[in-house]
Amino acid sequence: MIDGTLFALTLVTALGCGLIAGVFFAFSTSVMRTLGALPWKQGLTAMQKLNVLIINPVFLGVFVGTALLSAVVAVMTFVSWPDEGAWELLIGCLLYLAGCFGVTMVANVPRNDALDKLDPEAPESAEQWKTYVREWTAWNHVRGGAALAACAALVLALAA
Repeated sequence: MIDGTLFALTLVTALGCGLIAGVFFAFSTSVMRTLGALPWKQGLTAMQKLNVLIINPVFLGVFVGTALLSAVVAVMTFVSWPDEGAWELLIGCLLYLAGCFGVTMVANVPRNDALDKLDPEAPESAEQWKTYVREWTAWNHVRGGAALAACAALVLALAA
């Protein structure tokens, strides 16, 4: 059974995973669909602005904080190896660290950086915008699914 500090940290980590999964779900189901439906210059400009504004203490606190907590929970799991729930803890932490945080760093952030360099007035940016929306959203589905699966695994560990 998981108890004490490991229980508390796992609970907070699971909540963080759920919050981030919700943010990514909202992006996939409404934000990106809306931006993609706008005239390309407007959608591109709006996403450039959104990529600046999302870097704020609240979002980063939850997003990066959950990654840090996932690492702490994984280490604590290896050290204490609870009788039940250890594998679920490790799977949940790995899903968040690799599937959510890692995918963000290697897939979404580089696309955001490239988007930032586009000129909304340059005609060649239109096709790049379409490609960005398609690829960025696909990777967003991956990281959102990983965050949700991480949340589920951590909750299952707590219930074990």
